[in-house]
Amino acid sequence: MAASMALNLDNLPSDPLLLILSFLDFRDLVSCSLVSRRLNELTGHNPLWKGLCQKHWLLTEADKAQRGQSWKELFREFYADLGHYINHYTTLKKAWDDLKSYLGQKCPRMIASLKEGAKEEELDAIEAQIGCKLPNDYRCSYRIHNGQKLVVPGLMGSMALSNHYRSEDLLDIETAAGGFQQRKGMRQCLPLTFCFHTGLSQYMALESTEGRVRNEIFYHCPDQLAQDPSAIDMFITGSSFTEWFTSYVQNVVTGEYPIIRDQIFRYVHDKKCVATTGDITVSVSTSFLPELSSVHPPHFFFTYRIRIEMARSALPESACQLDSRYWKITNANGNVEEVRGPGVVGEFPVMTPGKVHEYASCTTFSTTSEYMEGHYTFHRLKNKEEVFDISIPRFHMVCPPFRESIVRSSSVSEVSVASFHDDNSSDTDDYEEGELRGMNMADPGGRCPRHI
Repeated sequence: MAASMALNLDNLPSDPLLLILSFLDFRDLVSCSLVSRRLNELTGHNPLWKGLCQKHWLLTEADKAQRGQSWKELFREFYADLGHYINHYTTLKKAWDDLKSYLGQKCPRMIASLKEGAKEEELDAIEAQIGCKLPNDYRCSYRIHNGQKLVVPGLMGSMALSNHYRSEDLLDIETAAGGFQQRKGMRQCLPLTFCFHTGLSQYMALESTEGRVRNEIFYHCPDQLAQDPSAIDMFITGSSFTEWFTSYVQNVVTGEYPIIRDQIFRYVHDKKCVATTGDITVSVSTSFLPELSSVHPPHFFFTYRIRIEMARSALPESACQLDSRYWKITNANGNVEEVRGPGVVGEFPVMTPGKVHEYASCTTFSTTSEYMEGHYTFHRLKNKEEVFDISIPRFHMVCPPFRESIVRSSSVSEVSVASFHDDNSSDTDDYEEGELRGMNMADPGGRCPRHI
């Protein structure tokens, strides 16, 4: 019976067999190659391995031509080097390629700060140094790029308000290992990012300990009401390195995070946060600042960026000037506060056809989610007595998920106290490199100073 099956297989034409083999993954192809000489010959067919090289290693015809190897040889070479990461490589390599392609057009100098990938033995040495296993997806990403040089602006996003500035570098593995935490409250935590100005880092938990979940990524936030310095709360930013990194890249390459003066600003724009009144459109984007926030006491700091634009098609006589602002602020408990004041961030912008005015401001709340809405009052330049309101769309500000320190036994409860609103911080676009200084981070709940 076996001889008859082998004979029948040998008599089958190659094309239908190759079609069947094209549906197999590389492991099955290797298994088939051991069945008979005929299958061994067919499984070496170059086009079969071309598809696998494109699927698993994102290789192109240009890569093949440059290396001068067959597709099967290329697959074998890459598998020998990166086979441990075959479940992660495609996702992370595509994210890196997309990010570099986008930044190459928008801010090419940031590309120059990226480091070449680390070697396998270098990652092994780091594991031996810190005494913990690194997640496979983290290792895979660092085989592609070993973080970046310590420069400003950093790859992982910036934020600028008045005299507060943050820009996070993606740490190389050697620098990250130097900041590996063993102190109580932060044990087995590896820094992923670092900001020169604030000292802020995002950490990855390498073990499930002290209430953390293995591989999750977070900003640490000392509990200011606890006497134990190991009481550290966490603002969670990712459940794994892959989720954390690819979601960030997606926000960058889709334009969700704007590029402002050659840096990535981590503002989030909800497409519903747009309102048009007559010839003027107002849109809003927001961002949460963990370094100025705390869970205990409840103090959540947000910044919002507002874009005011007059349509190019507007008539010249439509030119107008902003006089005042009105805000209606509602917190998660339903408490409402109203704020009125002259101008915006100390300015009274004049709007003419095609003109765009943007500014950034900030606010703090004691509940984890709030929303704001309101209007600007303008007057026509040709007739100061012609006064009218321009709607500001409702926009929501939601604190990222957080986890309390295990030092606290009680669950998080939202405490309602009077909110603080500051519409007088400076425009983000006023930032020039080297002019801003970091705030004293001894008080992570410190507020952005008023700008006069």
